[in-house]
Amino acid sequence: MAWNEPGGNRNDNDPWGTGGGRRGNDQGPPDLDEALKKGLDKLNRMLGGKGGSSGNAGGSGSSAGGFGAILALAAILVAGYVIYQSFYTVDEQERAVVLRFGEYNRTENPGLRFKVPLIDTVNKVRVTSIRTAESSGQMLTQDENLVTVDLQVQYRVGDAQAYVLNVRDSNQALAFATDSALRHEVGSSSLDDVLTEGRAELAVRVEQRLQSFLKEYGTGLEIVRVNVESTQPPAAVQDAFREVQRAREDEQRLKEEAETYRNKIVPEARGQAQRMIEEANAYKEEAIERARGETSRFNQLLAVYENAPVVTRERMYIQTLEQVLGNSSKIFVDTESSGNMMYLPLDRLMQGTLPSSGSRTSTGSGQQVDIQNLTDQVLQELRTRQDTNSRRSR
Repeated sequence: MAWNEPGGNRNDNDPWGTGGGRRGNDQGPPDLDEALKKGLDKLNRMLGGKGGSSGNAGGSGSSAGGFGAILALAAILVAGYVIYQSFYTVDEQERAVVLRFGEYNRTENPGLRFKVPLIDTVNKVRVTSIRTAESSGQMLTQDENLVTVDLQVQYRVGDAQAYVLNVRDSNQALAFATDSALRHEVGSSSLDDVLTEGRAELAVRVEQRLQSFLKEYGTGLEIVRVNVESTQPPAAVQDAFREVQRAREDEQRLKEEAETYRNKIVPEARGQAQRMIEEANAYKEEAIERARGETSRFNQLLAVYENAPVVTRERMYIQTLEQVLGNSSKIFVDTESSGNMMYLPLDRLMQGTLPSSGSRTSTGSGQQVDIQNLTDQVLQELRTRQDTNSRRSR
């Protein structure tokens, strides 16, 4: 029974038994109904209502006040919820796309932002983080060979609005676009290009085509890098392909060796050719200058010959003999007086000694001939023959 019911000898003490009444100083548990009603009355008075604790009309007044208090409490809760939902925070790595009644309204930068609750919808998108997508498949090359390609795509969100609104699932659109770009580029390349030297170029072409597709679709994604992780032929022909690879490596090695040999031989040959050209030019200049000198000397000699032909002719004869016999180490002279051949060891004479067997000249007495006398005899014999030839010519 409530502690303050009507007709109860005004037992209107509080539920904790602090007033005078039947319960006196009873410290028993309070009545929860009365505690709740009292709290509602106080709240109603705070909000401008009337209290519900006096007279017989207290029951109806208390009920009206309790309902108003509940409405006020609900209004406070709704207001708090609205205020709480009106503010949000955008991180440094994010951009917020705000939709109002489902239609694009604005894109918010990092910071504390305001929105209209239940009207605005906020979609936060990370735009700085690098994401990764992988693709793998078996496809035909231009020369109708099968090849398995494993591809990795690194991308990020470049346009938050397009990422949220234009495509329902941007990641799925990226997967379809990657597969399309990869098959298009592999189908335009030969097997050798895909498996060997053309892998890097293939990645570049796939990246360019994939970025073009994503821009055309309006996905809001930007490609950071495309990596071709592996390209392999089908398992049934891998052994044969390895043999081909080894043959290509041997071919490349031989080409490099030939290139090294060419780089060594060609400069040497060019140097030798240039040296021969220089020697030929030097010989040409020498021959020209010698011919000019001989011509000048002949002209000078002609003038002298015209003035003294006999002396000049004899001098020319002697000079000619000097040139002819200058390189000869042995000379035999026919003398009419003794009828014997004279042997002149000029090499020994130039050294100042006579050989043991060939240094002596055979004479009737068998004695050693003086070198000076022998020289005089040789000169006399030469002059005699010259005079004889001169008389015969006349």
